[in-house]
Amino acid sequence: MNVAELPITGYFDRLSGRPGETLTAHVSVRAGGVYRARLARVICADPNPAGPGMRFEDLAGLFDRAIEGRHQAISIGSYGRVAAGPTRAAAAPCTWTALIWPGVVTRRQAVLADTGGGAEIVLSIGPDGTGAQFVWPGGTVAIATGVTLRVRRWYRIWVSADPATGRVVVGQQAMMHGAPTIAGTAVAGLLLPSGGPVLVAAENPGAPRHHYTGKIEEPAILAGFFETWPDVLARPGQLGGTVLATWDFSRGIDGLAITDTGPQACHGTLVNLPARAAVGVRWSGQEACWRHANGDYGAIHFHADDLEECAWQPDFAFTIPTGLRSGCYVLHLTCADGVDWLPFYVLPSRDGTRAPVVFLASTFTYQAYANHARGNADDAYRARVAAWGAYPHNPDDYPIYGVSTYNRHPDGSGVSLSSRLRPILTMRPGYLTFNDQRGSGTRHFVADSHILAWLEDKGLVYDIVTDEDLDDEGAALLAPYRAVLTGSHPEYHTGRTLDALQSYTHGGGRLAYLGGNGFYWRIARSPALPHVIEIRRAEGGIRAWQAEPGEYYHMLDGQLGGMWRRNRRPPQQLAGVGFTGQGLFEGTHYRRLPASYEPRFGWMFDGIAEDVLGDYGLSGGGAAGFELDRADSDLGTSDNAVILARSETPPASMTLVLEEMLSHLSTVSGEPAADLMRAEIVYFETPGGGAVFSVGSITFCGSLWRNGFEGPVSRLLENVVRRFQQG
Repeated sequence: MNVAELPITGYFDRLSGRPGETLTAHVSVRAGGVYRARLARVICADPNPAGPGMRFEDLAGLFDRAIEGRHQAISIGSYGRVAAGPTRAAAAPCTWTALIWPGVVTRRQAVLADTGGGAEIVLSIGPDGTGAQFVWPGGTVAIATGVTLRVRRWYRIWVSADPATGRVVVGQQAMMHGAPTIAGTAVAGLLLPSGGPVLVAAENPGAPRHHYTGKIEEPAILAGFFETWPDVLARPGQLGGTVLATWDFSRGIDGLAITDTGPQACHGTLVNLPARAAVGVRWSGQEACWRHANGDYGAIHFHADDLEECAWQPDFAFTIPTGLRSGCYVLHLTCADGVDWLPFYVLPSRDGTRAPVVFLASTFTYQAYANHARGNADDAYRARVAAWGAYPHNPDDYPIYGVSTYNRHPDGSGVSLSSRLRPILTMRPGYLTFNDQRGSGTRHFVADSHILAWLEDKGLVYDIVTDEDLDDEGAALLAPYRAVLTGSHPEYHTGRTLDALQSYTHGGGRLAYLGGNGFYWRIARSPALPHVIEIRRAEGGIRAWQAEPGEYYHMLDGQLGGMWRRNRRPPQQLAGVGFTGQGLFEGTHYRRLPASYEPRFGWMFDGIAEDVLGDYGLSGGGAAGFELDRADSDLGTSDNAVILARSETPPASMTLVLEEMLSHLSTVSGEPAADLMRAEIVYFETPGGGAVFSVGSITFCGSLWRNGFEGPVSRLLENVVRRFQQG
């Protein structure tokens, strides 16, 4: 694992708060020493000198502190910890065993480590995948089967030891078409552990190491000696020996506890959030949901790069000043060796007045993409960063802070869980996602600041709330507002956030969906882990990886993962448009359709003489690009929806999304694939007196800027927002 660290970095315990509430900052300074933290409000976070540029309101007068910093370490890699394992007679024979499904076999990996009484036994995968290995103690004695394990295959592995004779055997047997392989030796002065900490998927309780990557099921400690294994699939209690401990991972799948069903109840807990709801060796395929067949889901998928949280000690508390306006803020951290930013949002006071407009920050999407290591930080990218004075750090260089749900673990499995309790490099002012030759190359947090800068320029008063706030508080959070504006890519949502937005528009609220590929993936949260989101990329959709068969249901809430479209909630039902095409980060323009010239929409196009909209922009050079949405009545677009403009001449890189294809020859709708790759600007009114305006493109808001915030795209949105905020 690369252990490069930033000179200074940190995170807050929450991403948002209200005036008078306190956020806790966790900071690490690589070399130690004093650092300063200063408050600023973010107006624009795009460093492109051809655009608004990085703009902040300096609020150091409200918070400016010198703090003694310290380096704080990160322990990465998931494992299970039992504080006190089973006790046993010192001279009695004992066996340690587990079912394993290795994901990586290129290094030593601990599967089950037992300690206590000055002794330690480790059952592991040997170096270079050389089969099951016994290590005792401190690595002075090691025995391996010598038969290389294969990845993605189930094995029974075990080690048996008898202090009376010194005899030790280590064995492995594949679940299918495998004969047992056994190696043994005599160890003088053999001493076995008793009553100390037990680790699953790691060893060395004081400083866990040699983390395992792959699935583990049914680890157990048994009294007795087994030269060979009687039945490779037999459960520990069926083998004739006495069970000292056996951990049943099919219990408590939605939590972090691991349950010992043995007589001494040596329960434990999981560290760094491995993936549960994983199919085990006994999965029948008759049920796809773990809630209906817990026993089929007896495995946990551990990874050497899992990270639930940095678990740093608090550095200081920041109480949001009373009277501070709602908005996007940062604490600017500076030390002798570098700088960083800690972003957060300030919501309006609960008892204060509300602005007419609220911006819904897409924090679930920011979290899903958190520290996305794209592998694109080449020399040209770094030259652009340096020339613009952009944020200098890229996740490609700092895997110690964990990666995104768009990355894969070392065994190729997808990252399904993401925590906000860690530094998120991609959520920093000035961060560049791409070396965009036609624009800024920004996405998510930085790209959404185009909207904030535009609101400031137009003098439109606004508040900010976040996805997480909406998930926690529901429709009541939006009720005071006349209009809700989304960001450029509100992709990830829970059922509660969709319910809240649908309730808002049906109850008379007005929604401006200002992006593309929104409301696409279903995510899960748990009250026990509010800082974590989960995504299972089930069948269908444009996916960075796909979930294993049988693992489509979230561990956190037990609900079916995947696209909202597969959950019978297509984006068109809420926003009138849904994902249809994807290409490289480049854009084209829209052309107005005849409906846009009708008198009833004159208010929307007041002051716009152009027929072409957005053939320019800071995001890929055009307002209709990268990921496009279109209307579709079969998927829920309202019957009274009107298509006002449509993109044309899509970039050559644009492709139709997979869920629209039936085969290489036919699409779901029956239209030619080329005709479906279009962005559409749609408007409709709801029966409850609400309205929805959707632009159908991720790059739309990059075209708010043209020689200042002028031009037809800016004018169109200004007309819409000013009408919406009138109610």
